[in-house]
Amino acid sequence: MKKLINAPENVVKEALAGMAIAHADLIQVHYDPDYLVRVGAPHNKVGVISGGGSGHEPMHGGFVGYGMLDAACPGAVFTSPVPDQMLAATKAVNGGKGVLHIVKNYTGDVMNFEMAAELAAAEGIEVASVVTNDDVAVENSTWTAGRRGVGVTVLLEKIVGAAAEAGADLATCKAIAERVNAGGRSMGMALTPCTVPQAGKPGFELADDEMEVGIGIHGEPGRRREKLAPARDIAEMLAGPILEDLPFKSGDAVLAFVNGMGGTPLIELYVMYNELARILKDRNITIARSLVGSYITSLEMAGVSFTLLRLDDEMIKLWDAPVHTPALRWGM
Repeated sequence: MKKLINAPENVVKEALAGMAIAHADLIQVHYDPDYLVRVGAPHNKVGVISGGGSGHEPMHGGFVGYGMLDAACPGAVFTSPVPDQMLAATKAVNGGKGVLHIVKNYTGDVMNFEMAAELAAAEGIEVASVVTNDDVAVENSTWTAGRRGVGVTVLLEKIVGAAAEAGADLATCKAIAERVNAGGRSMGMALTPCTVPQAGKPGFELADDEMEVGIGIHGEPGRRREKLAPARDIAEMLAGPILEDLPFKSGDAVLAFVNGMGGTPLIELYVMYNELARILKDRNITIARSLVGSYITSLEMAGVSFTLLRLDDEMIKLWDAPVHTPALRWGM
């Protein structure tokens, strides 16, 4: 194992400390329980929080700031945060207008956020929750009952964060979040495995001429293992199931999100975006907005995921609204 770390057990806290120093104008980090919170919280708006295992950076801590998340709860690498973290974050961002929990559909995340919401309600805080489950690759997986929550989570955090920033109430924020989740689909693949620091070895094995299609963001198995193929063929393997699942149709406008898994060079992501754009053009689907880069990763895994979100006018307006976070910023 070759990693830029001191000790595996200290990776998350030392990374949080680095983030706090690098982005002191945007975020503050609290420890024991660990969470990141937007500078100035609570604000006079609906609080929006999310969280999950570390190792997926910049999600979620990199999305704390103006126009997106108010707080994020980082668990150990690939491990759900605990209810104490989520409760502390909820209380920290509660400005009296309620708090929205954005939860990826992994068993630990769902259970722990539910417990935190119950504890917050007992303290008089109104909490609503939305669970993302956009991965079309598999119905159930290692850590999931139902579909996994993946790339659409990033898009949802941005869109709902903008709505909250503009003064939308809790019920409206929840409704927008549910609409985004319902209109988004994702699928990913891996060229290489990744190594959890405390495990010290790769989570699975892939031969030099193999790829895993339908991979999860924790390295959990996908639909099938295939021989390595050209980018155009891989794009078809990912885009086809996404387009058929919603289904997307001729005339739709979409946000096309091509995401790197952590070890993928940007040049390769643009090759994949070019292939996705070709596929969508052939189906008369318009790319109204796009996002290309590594935003929901799996440590150093090489690979890519596609997310397509069917857009309406309100979503486009909220997507275009200003955002200023460590990892996503425009319009400021």
